[in-house]
Amino acid sequence: MKSYEFRYGPKLISGPGSARRLGPLFPPGPCLFVTDAIVRSLGLADEALDCLRESGAEPAVFDSVEQDPSLGTLMAAVRAGQGCVSVVGFGGGSPMDVAKLAAYLLGSGDDLDALWGVGKAVGQGLPLALVPTTAGTGSEATPVSVITVGSSEKRAVSSAALLAGWAILDAELTLGLPREVTAATGLDAAVHAIEAYTSARLKNPMSDLLAREALRLIDANLIRACDRPDDLEARGAMLLAAHLAGVAFANAPVAGVHALAYPLGGHFHVPHGLSNALMLTHVLGHNMHSAMPLYAELGVLLDPSLQPLGQQGQAAGFVDRLAALTRSAGLPQRLSEVGVAACDLDLLAAEAMKQERLIVNNPCPISEADARRLYEAAL
Repeated sequence: MKSYEFRYGPKLISGPGSARRLGPLFPPGPCLFVTDAIVRSLGLADEALDCLRESGAEPAVFDSVEQDPSLGTLMAAVRAGQGCVSVVGFGGGSPMDVAKLAAYLLGSGDDLDALWGVGKAVGQGLPLALVPTTAGTGSEATPVSVITVGSSEKRAVSSAALLAGWAILDAELTLGLPREVTAATGLDAAVHAIEAYTSARLKNPMSDLLAREALRLIDANLIRACDRPDDLEARGAMLLAAHLAGVAFANAPVAGVHALAYPLGGHFHVPHGLSNALMLTHVLGHNMHSAMPLYAELGVLLDPSLQPLGQQGQAAGFVDRLAALTRSAGLPQRLSEVGVAACDLDLLAAEAMKQERLIVNNPCPISEADARRLYEAAL
């Protein structure tokens, strides 16, 4: 038995309609409500906003969060939250990431430039609740906020001080999501589970337990949710899977797939989940020698018929099953389908090397030459 630490994350409120329980969580007074324009236009936030008002919280709505939120957006949210006593993040990973860091900055008064990296935020943020409307990022469960600085550089603040007090999982908010969003966010959650299970740093039995269950739920429910977008049971299972994977990787951090995915989002504006899906099997292949026993365990978990095979066959079966899952979900299979060309590979490889906090967690080293080779394989 090795020593380890594990943090469970926010208090969880789950079930259809649970977003209507948001109001009583906060004291009366102004509440910064961080979301995006699409969520507002679809009316997904209406009942939550009404609930806050009925409980005496006065929502100050900030709905200008974009995909891959910028530093300018974060600081605009902080300005909108001046005088607020609580914060809600409502939407996908981008609004929740902005809400986490805005809540911390508003409560602590710290200088953002001193916070980039791991464990540097040690102050006290405002009371925070996070409500995901997609089943993928697990951001409601993690102490990480990723912000785009400049035109393409992604920086992160990772600290327990960013953890929300409450996470609300309401599957009704995810009903009817388009297939491409359902598929990409679901594969994002799968990557979180896989990378937590194989993380070279801080791997622990609690994260392993959650990662295995998350992956099992995704394998059983992702295509069902894609094919039947109003299937509440499948949507709920995917939302739970994303949350479990989020708690897992909050304690056993993600690695090479994410390191290679971030430049695709920063330079080509590929949605994060799709970026992960495009690089997943290529990085798994790169890691195979080092992570084969763990991939074999996950292979048998998802497909018990692999049990009679040797370890190599079980691990290969796992990679094949994930490749089949991305195809069945209808996601693009090649980088060329999302605008990447051969002339971009050097840039992408150099940018991936900047993700040092992620690459260090990979079970097998990734050099700049390795990164370029993997991008080329995915092209």
